[in-house]
Amino acid sequence: MIVKAHQPCDDCGSSDALSVNKNGSTYCHSCQLYTKGDAPTAPEKPVSASQGWDSISTALATGKAVSVPERGLSAPTLSKFGVVLEGGRVLYPYTHANNDPEVIAAKIRYPDKRFQTVGEWAETGLFGQSAFSKGGKYLTIVEGEYDALAAYQLMGSKYPVVSIKNGASGALKDCKKAYEWIDSFEQVVICFDGDRAGIDAAASVATLFSGKAKVVKHSEEYKDACDYLIANAYDAFTNAFWRAEKFVPDGIVSGAGLWDEVNKPLEVAEVNYPYNGLNDLTYGIRQAELVTVTAGSGLGKSQFIREVVWHVLNNTDSNVGLLFLEESVRKTALSLMSLHANKPLHLPTTESTEEERKAAFDAVMGKDRLFLLDHFGSTDVDNIVSRVRYMAKAMDCKYIFLDHISIIVSAQAQLDESKAIDEIMTKLRMLVQETGVCLFVVSHLKRPDKKGHEEGAATSLSQLRGSASIAQLSDIVLGLERDGQAADAIERNTTNVRVLKNRFSGETGWCTSLYFDKATGRMSEMTNGEDKL
Repeated sequence: MIVKAHQPCDDCGSSDALSVNKNGSTYCHSCQLYTKGDAPTAPEKPVSASQGWDSISTALATGKAVSVPERGLSAPTLSKFGVVLEGGRVLYPYTHANNDPEVIAAKIRYPDKRFQTVGEWAETGLFGQSAFSKGGKYLTIVEGEYDALAAYQLMGSKYPVVSIKNGASGALKDCKKAYEWIDSFEQVVICFDGDRAGIDAAASVATLFSGKAKVVKHSEEYKDACDYLIANAYDAFTNAFWRAEKFVPDGIVSGAGLWDEVNKPLEVAEVNYPYNGLNDLTYGIRQAELVTVTAGSGLGKSQFIREVVWHVLNNTDSNVGLLFLEESVRKTALSLMSLHANKPLHLPTTESTEEERKAAFDAVMGKDRLFLLDHFGSTDVDNIVSRVRYMAKAMDCKYIFLDHISIIVSAQAQLDESKAIDEIMTKLRMLVQETGVCLFVVSHLKRPDKKGHEEGAATSLSQLRGSASIAQLSDIVLGLERDGQAADAIERNTTNVRVLKNRFSGETGWCTSLYFDKATGRMSEMTNGEDKL
């Protein structure tokens, strides 16, 4: 039995989320911290339940929304969100995270302030998500269901409002799960509680939507949207809403105070390239870098990228995102599995057992660290940017590979090639800075005047197709060279790697030679490669 409610929590800093039971036990509805009391047996606490859904589902479907005068809530507001009052309980409906309007779970608030969840709670999205169409000018995110109802009503029932599911402690997780839906709005207004837990959670969510996030700062009289509504302070809330400041992360520092920072040991790249000669010049693969790989048509750019992907998967614990626009996800999966199996599984002439294929699949795809864009062919730049941002922020991918930008250019019909590439590279560069991801981009070369690249012509920055922005905005540019018409089989299958740009160390030039073995499907470094300087 609860004897005190809305108490401050010393653990998370919430000003009113703690409930105190008769036996001295406590439970925080913000951080979910439970402490035992002095009773001989453990007291009951709010629990998640999958049982009882049928009766709750029926009540939600047949119940009528009514006003809640003590809270200042009108019946139309409750009806908008599908909230029902039944037997002294408040039933909050929840729909699927993919914005399917079907109600699959509910949160129940009891008269004694206890909460219970029923239904498929793990699959739910934000409270109120299905009540509003995807996309628009403003989206407001609050910290609780009552706050969502209150904020919606305070703003004249004009703007979408949703609530996180599990209080301030779960805010970031909830918003990551609903990232694509939230990111479809032009501005994201975060209106969490004015206590320390709410302020910290607002900052973490705002960082997730940096560039479009605003944070509401409450006045001293009001902690949350409910407080404004109970006080009938409509004007005060709308003023706070429209004064919400654009979120600017911390980070401006004085140079004079950086001694301790610069005196630290230099950071070593999390992972190297799979080839020693390349590492000698680049010092490995770093976060927040844009790496462009270029070569003539059919000279092994995709194979080189796959080798890097395979190496990253095997030498880090990081998630990896792939946007291979020239091949199906089946072809991508089989090609990567081939690297594990040391045989080209994607070719119909290659013999392999089901056991071999399953072992290769488990080693590559089964790690649940690889995420692929299932899209073949051209697509516009904003679609690609949104997918890369989703992979980086919502799927926590630290390394993302895009093959290749020329397909995106073809979709920019309103722009010439140079302007289209400028737009693409600028947005990708900004995305790298925003997310800190390491992004590999494949680009084509212009055809030289004389000997073609398929005949072994050397690569250069001036040959990058379409725009100088590729060279300007990339941190590393790697050129691959191979004489695909050579009479000698070894020469025909040998790729020379040249560092064309190196913002990190400044070192450029030929760095290594790689031999492609058709029998194994692998591109391996030649230990006695001829110096091509």
